[in-house]
Amino acid sequence: MAKLPKPFWGESVRAACYLINRSPSVPLDFEVPEKLWSGKDPSYSHLRVFGCLAYAHVSKELRQKLDARTSPCIFIGYGDEEFGYRLWDPKEKKVIRSRNVVFRESQTIEDIEKPTISQKTNVALQVPEATLESFVRNDDTVPEDIPEVEDNEEDDGAEQGEPQPQLPEVPEPSQGQDDGGSPQIVPEVRKSERGRIPSGRYPESEYLLLTEDGEPESFHEALSHKDKEKWLLAMQDEMESLQKNQTYEIIELPRGKKALKNKWVFKLKKDGSGKVVKYKARLVVKGFQQKKGIDFDEIFSPVVKMTSIRVILGLVASMNLELEQMDVKTAFLHGDLEEEIYMEQPEGFEVSGDNLVCKLKKSLYGLKQAPRQWYKKFDSCMVSRGYKKTAADECVYIQKFSDGNFVALLLYVDDILIVGKDATKINQLKNELSKSFYMKDLGPAQQILGMQITRDRENRRLWLSQEKYIERVLARFNMNNAKPVSIPLANHFKLSKSLCPSSKEEIGEMSSVPYSSAVGSLMYAMVCTRPDIAHAVGMVSRFLSNPGKEHWEAVKWILRYL
Repeated sequence: MAKLPKPFWGESVRAACYLINRSPSVPLDFEVPEKLWSGKDPSYSHLRVFGCLAYAHVSKELRQKLDARTSPCIFIGYGDEEFGYRLWDPKEKKVIRSRNVVFRESQTIEDIEKPTISQKTNVALQVPEATLESFVRNDDTVPEDIPEVEDNEEDDGAEQGEPQPQLPEVPEPSQGQDDGGSPQIVPEVRKSERGRIPSGRYPESEYLLLTEDGEPESFHEALSHKDKEKWLLAMQDEMESLQKNQTYEIIELPRGKKALKNKWVFKLKKDGSGKVVKYKARLVVKGFQQKKGIDFDEIFSPVVKMTSIRVILGLVASMNLELEQMDVKTAFLHGDLEEEIYMEQPEGFEVSGDNLVCKLKKSLYGLKQAPRQWYKKFDSCMVSRGYKKTAADECVYIQKFSDGNFVALLLYVDDILIVGKDATKINQLKNELSKSFYMKDLGPAQQILGMQITRDRENRRLWLSQEKYIERVLARFNMNNAKPVSIPLANHFKLSKSLCPSSKEEIGEMSSVPYSSAVGSLMYAMVCTRPDIAHAVGMVSRFLSNPGKEHWEAVKWILRYL
């Protein structure tokens, strides 16, 4: 018996349905429903006892140095189409999903109060106190919208059709300990050693790892670059923007405070034809040094969905609407900070003095909360002007006018598309935005997110192209001169988990292959303009955590198709 209270009946029914679909059925002549539906034999190795005690791995981003690496939970079901197991966290009072779980199938909710013993140190771990009443609300009901937390660790490359991971078996309790009420062994989470073994299998000619276009990667490289003067002017322009926006002030570092480091990031801005139009330098904070609860709290920030862009551009073509584009200069610098954050002085622009640092008054690139603070600032500006967010996309703003016209705005970080039938109303919105932010009017839209926009207004047609992006991807992986093929993925590729490396030598050979980078580049093309490679990309993306040589050959085949 799981010994769970009545509010968890819904979870038990859900888990029961999951098991019934994977059990022989009399009406189906003892066939398994899941096999008839998917065409594959279901896996049973991931099945666990409902309501048993489970320890979910806590990622390093969510814990401090001395915190426990596992959190005691109760197993309440499977993820179905989602990854991982469904677990109830009594401390946070919410449902979480995780792949890395250690199960105690002989223990139930009543055993969660009992301490456990670490396998190495034999020291009792601190388990949060919890009672039956702490699992549910006082009115003995489970909330309808149970918050869920995802485990963000990489997929293990499991076969499609088996949404549950095959986790390592839990070692049995040591001798002399009876099962159920005695202290149990909590195994440590195994860490991967991929990437630590040097490889010489693939030569550098197989792919490119250098920064594209020869952009400097540090302040000192910029000083020795052939375009030194242009990069210095770009840095000076960035510093003037920071000072004009009153992003920080120079003060002495308070006692007990720590200043974040920063670096210069350099980028060549190009137009649709690939011609360099601007040398750009950004001062970026090393936000990985921030601590949750100290330097930041919430960091999520939405961007316009690709489906929204396609829908709006479809309306532009069919209704012959105006399509204008604007760019926000130093967008993240407009966000207001809610935390007290200090930063070291920018390299090359230091003010002399003892222990002087920059106290940030506005958001800055690299801060974890920078995108969110910018979005909140822009959102408040649009709402104050009478624009409303659509229910389907929080980054699509629309205002309807009494004469039947409308103006729609799409926001992707600092890129803005403005759509409407009346050019006067569009210009009015442009002027209002320019008063609130530092804006650059780009006129009629010619590209968005690396996609070239081509219009035939007379015939009401519009095209999106990623030709330049795909050319850069092919050149990056040394596939621009490869022989083209006519299908995204040939039939002779039988990709499976059995092709993944198993020995340290094989893993070492693949550690230097840019598999994840290549698949990520293909994914972006697929989402934007190339749905024809969706199935092929879906196949190779299942093996990101441990790709083999055959998987890499399949990726190169897709690049040849492009």
